[in-house]
Amino acid sequence: MIIIISLLLLGSLLPNLSFTASVKVSIVNGTEARPHSRPYMVSVQEDGEHVCGGFLISDQFVMTAAHCRNDTEILTVVAGIHDLESRKENHVRIKVNTYNMHPEYIPDPPDPDSWIPDIADLMILKLDKKVKLNNKINTIPIPMTPVNISVGTNCSVAGWGFVENGGPTSQTLREANVKIMDDTDCARWDEAYVAPKMMCVYGHGGTCEGDSGGPLVCNNIAVGVTAFSLNNSCNDPDLHNVYTKISAFLPWIQSILRAN
Repeated sequence: MIIIISLLLLGSLLPNLSFTASVKVSIVNGTEARPHSRPYMVSVQEDGEHVCGGFLISDQFVMTAAHCRNDTEILTVVAGIHDLESRKENHVRIKVNTYNMHPEYIPDPPDPDSWIPDIADLMILKLDKKVKLNNKINTIPIPMTPVNISVGTNCSVAGWGFVENGGPTSQTLREANVKIMDDTDCARWDEAYVAPKMMCVYGHGGTCEGDSGGPLVCNNIAVGVTAFSLNNSCNDPDLHNVYTKISAFLPWIQSILRAN
C-alpha cells in the first residue's frame, strides 16, 4: 500500500511550490548490488508483495519505518533474498509476531492540510522465530550511544524500489553511494525536517518509492531509516532524501529489545 503524505507549501527558499512527500521511498540512479553482499537487508511484504525494506538488527528483530504498516496489515519478512521473483534462492519467509511502532509516530494527521512531520517514523518487528544466521542472512549493528555523523561522510543506501522517478520497481536489490549533508541544507524541507531526529544525504543516486524502511549505512553501521523524499522527484537537488536518525531513539529501541 502506497501512502502519500501531503506537505505544506514551502517557504521563501522555494516560493510558490507545493509538493507531496513519498513516504514509501528504490534506488534511483543506482546499480544492482552484488547478490547477498548486504545480508542484513530484508523485504517487508504484504500478501507476498514487497512494500518496504528493512534490516536485521538481531536474529529475531527487524527495524523498518513505521509508515510501512497500517493497523490492519499482516506483514511477513523475507530474508536472504536478492531477486524478489527468483524461485531458486534459498530465502526464508518469516511471520511477524509483534509490531512495535514508536509511540510518537502519527500515522494519519487529524487535519491533512496541517501536515505533521514523522519525527518518530520507526518500527521494530519481532519475528515469529529466530532466523539462522549465515553468509546470506546476517545482522547489521546500530549505534549504541548518541552519535552525529560528520558532514560529507561516505554512506550507502539499498532497496527494491523505483529505479527512476515514476517507476518501475526493481526485482533485484539495488544500491547507491551517498554523502551526509549539513542540517542547514536539509532544512530546505522547511517544517518537514526536524534536525535532532532526522538526517539527510545527497549523491548521484538515492532512495525512492519502495525503499522506505531500509538502512542508511555509514562505516558499516545502520545510522538511519529511509523515511521520505519528494514525490515524483526522488533525487531532487534541493529536497534531498530524509532518514529517521536511529541514535535519537536509542532508549525506546533498547526498551523494546529488552522487553522481548
